[in-house]
Amino acid sequence: MATYVLIHGASSDSWYWHRVIPLLCAAGHDVVAPDLPVSDPACGIPEYTDSVVETIGEHAADDLIVVAQSLGGFTGALLATRVPVKLLVFLAAMAPKEGETPGQWWEASGYMQAKQESDERLGITGDPDMRLTFFHDVPEAVTREAFQRPVAQTDAPFSSPPMPALPEVPMRFLLCREDRMFPADFQRRMAEERLGITADEMVGGHLPALAHPEELVRQLERFRAEAGL
Repeated sequence: MATYVLIHGASSDSWYWHRVIPLLCAAGHDVVAPDLPVSDPACGIPEYTDSVVETIGEHAADDLIVVAQSLGGFTGALLATRVPVKLLVFLAAMAPKEGETPGQWWEASGYMQAKQESDERLGITGDPDMRLTFFHDVPEAVTREAFQRPVAQTDAPFSSPPMPALPEVPMRFLLCREDRMFPADFQRRMAEERLGITADEMVGGHLPALAHPEELVRQLERFRAEAGL
């Protein structure tokens, strides 16, 4: 049995994982899914990490598998420098780099060019609707619920201090091949250049926990087994 620590991305909360948590629990695992203080303008990545450490609490002695989605990649990486993480999984995530702030990530990673090229391939023009970018493969009922419970996101995390060196822990990077926010070829490059690993892949867009929870859990459980946990 392991304890999965699920870290959501921007403009979100622990509800993002509501289709995944029951599946992990049914497999016999404990789950910690904190609500990051994303609406607090005084809170950036260090404060997000503090909130996760507090939520983990007595589970810190467990076999911790951290799953960090999107912007949560920064929090997951910093968390792994503070608690004994056995496996860190970046999920459709912003892969951090030592000495770089989250705000610098966009230009330093070459993201804007990659996104523009992806949009052109997909025939997406102008400023696409959130549904088109994020929810194109999410079931309609789940999409309606998501839009009924918006979460305000401040810019504070992007002004956070530069990231420290990546922790010396086993890592995996799981990308989604139809991701319209972080294109798959861009994520493959980020995993190799920044983390030194080859990305694993699954179906779907940027929100796999909402769109494909069963497949996501299958991948996570494969990572766990391969890590010997």
